[in-house]
Amino acid sequence: MKPLAYLLTAAATLAVLPISAYAQDTSAEPTYETVDLEAGFNNDPYTVSLSSGGSVSASTLSEDCAGFIADAPDVRLNYSAGSLPLYVSAASEVDTTLVINAPDGQWYCDDDGNGGLDPLVWFEQPQSGQYDIWVGTYSDSSIQSATLSISEISSGSSDEFTDDGDPTGTGINYGAQPAYGSVTLASGFANDPYTVELVAGGANDASQLGGSCTGTIAAAPDFRLHYTAGGYPLYIRSISDDDTTLAINGPNGEWYCDDDGAGDLNPLVRFDAPQSGRYDIYVGTFSGGANSSASLEISEIGPKK
Repeated sequence: MKPLAYLLTAAATLAVLPISAYAQDTSAEPTYETVDLEAGFNNDPYTVSLSSGGSVSASTLSEDCAGFIADAPDVRLNYSAGSLPLYVSAASEVDTTLVINAPDGQWYCDDDGNGGLDPLVWFEQPQSGQYDIWVGTYSDSSIQSATLSISEISSGSSDEFTDDGDPTGTGINYGAQPAYGSVTLASGFANDPYTVELVAGGANDASQLGGSCTGTIAAAPDFRLHYTAGGYPLYIRSISDDDTTLAINGPNGEWYCDDDGAGDLNPLVRFDAPQSGRYDIYVGTFSGGANSSASLEISEIGPKK
């Protein structure tokens, strides 16, 4: 039996986590715009052109915040929530970050959650109220052009095929469109475990990814999870009549793999302190060759024996 892969707590550049520290002036007049939006607003996404960056290190809020931001907010959003999620993202030719003070008084930060070097903070069940938004630059305090997007229907990223060439050098493209879809889940999600029926296996040797990776997997992910972390661990496992494996590319770009960690030839990857962001999930077959039917389970309460 292969050892279970664990994600250990580490200093991260991407975290959509509430932060209790207060360092910025949320009462200051925003530099670029104050906007009032209600759930179901037209012309979605609402965009603001601005200059990112500033002289203040966002890490003074928390080690989970990254980049350099201004003293005053760049944009203030007064939002009347409904039943839709809320996505706040930024795009630029340079590495940008997001820092948001939400109506609950907490800070939410992200670096690369929207793919590439672009940040994304999403609220699965947004509150009505004031959102003060800063767009930072990751590497230094220089001012750079950026576009802020506010949306209820799109993260600003696409789950369509992203031709990254061969980002791993193995024939495996974790930026490709997932074969069995994607889901956005926030900590505490209902109907736990979330289950996806799929066919495991592929033509690519997962051991090329290093570590405990084994089996054969497809070139594109089988499934993509967009996850907002909270106070729970995150369990991802596969259940099949055959010997299956897991390979997961986490929000930090690292690979997490397992073979038999769930018992009975079923794999399990447990993240004790999961990061918010994108998880590209591959379900492989240990012996290669024939593909096998499998159920993928995503849970915060742990697998039920």
